Amino acid sequence: MPKTTTNCPRCRQPILADIEQLFDSGVDPQAKQRLLSGQFNQAKCQNCGYSGVLSAPIVYHDPSKELLLTYFPPELHQPVNEQERLIGPLISRVVNKLPAEKRKAYLLRPQTMLTIQTLIERILESDGITREMIDTQQKRLNLLQRLMTSTPETRTEIIRQEEKLMDQEFFVLLNRLIEATVGEGDQQTARQLASVQNELLTQTPVGRELKEKSQETEAAIKSLQEAGKGGMTREKLLKLLIDAPNETRLTTLVSYARSVMDYQFFQLLTEQIEKSQGEQRKKLEDLREKLLQMIQEIDKAIQAELDRSRQLLESILASPNVEEATVQKLDEIGQLFVEVVKDEEQKARQKADLERISKIGKVISVLQKASAPPPEITLIEKLLDSKDDADRRKIIQENPDLLTPEFQQVISGLISQSEQQKQSPELIQQLMEIQRLVVRLTMEKNLQVK
Repeated sequence: MPKTTTNCPRCRQPILADIEQLFDSGVDPQAKQRLLSGQFNQAKCQNCGYSGVLSAPIVYHDPSKELLLTYFPPELHQPVNEQERLIGPLISRVVNKLPAEKRKAYLLRPQTMLTIQTLIERILESDGITREMIDTQQKRLNLLQRLMTSTPETRTEIIRQEEKLMDQEFFVLLNRLIEATVGEGDQQTARQLASVQNELLTQTPVGRELKEKSQETEAAIKSLQEAGKGGMTREKLLKLLIDAPNETRLTTLVSYARSVMDYQFFQLLTEQIEKSQGEQRKKLEDLREKLLQMIQEIDKAIQAELDRSRQLLESILASPNVEEATVQKLDEIGQLFVEVVKDEEQKARQKADLERISKIGKVISVLQKASAPPPEITLIEKLLDSKDDADRRKIIQENPDLLTPEFQQVISGLISQSEQQKQSPELIQQLMEIQRLVVRLTMEKNLQVK
């Protein structure tokens, strides 16, 4: 985005800033997230040190929900006719980018939002997120803030008083915040949040339940890995299922080993039932019934997702611009969609349907670009594979454009994440060495520029 010259809100001196006024999710799928996260129109004045959000008119457009919203900051003190003059060109850009058949009546009646908060709430409301849900989420955030700033003694009392608010959604929010702070390289906040999380996992009913499920899931995966050494067999899997100590362990085993549980597997289980007597026979019969029910539910869910993926693919292929339609739907695409794409491409080749092959090829091209690792991650992987500092220095000097503060944040985030996940000390040490080298080379680069 080109930088715009504007005046600092505090000292009125000219500053350069990235000002975004049009958020069109039909053109840019990430526009909605930028607006909701508040990560837009940020500015910093080198003269007086001001740092904050710049006031600017905003237009938000979501063609899929036929939503066109406008917001004009009251602090700009502009009369209505001047507001319309400034917002008018933004709306015209929205309309001009739409094909004629998609220009509908809602474009003639943009909804005016009086505050930025009502604008955000209206967007969330269109996603089925009610005001009550927003208030509850805000209460969760406020509670987290209280927990982070309280002493251990006070924290225990807060946990006792606010136990009802600490539900599964609360823990999901906490986990997302930890991931976000790790990704941003904010190690101190990540550690604070992780410390709060550890306390809540032992001091709240939901936390204890989640911790138990997590431990059982880890135990199930570990047992599958152990049994899989030398090759997983139906006999090995059956023993694991029979010995499963609880429902969580059993469910995890079935979800990970569904592909092994075929007709021959159940034939093997039936043979064991016929050889058994009394309580053992009843236990195995109950297990068979439970496994059949679990598999039926898994297969039903997979089939529903396959059907949804096929419908999504057909809607993309029917679009005038296949690449643009694929980009817009990236948030809805999962692994099963990729499998459907491959299957449909094979069918199209068998039928020699050149038009369909071409369209599916465009979808695949977008998916490949979207799944490619960022250049920063690719560079870090190369650096980890390198032999010494001289080799690393050479690799970094071949990629001078990546010597940015953002790249340093990525490395810091990886270090924090590795520490959180208790990765090998050797890996963490390597990352820290790379971080020091990047800082040193960045300083050298800045000195050369000056």
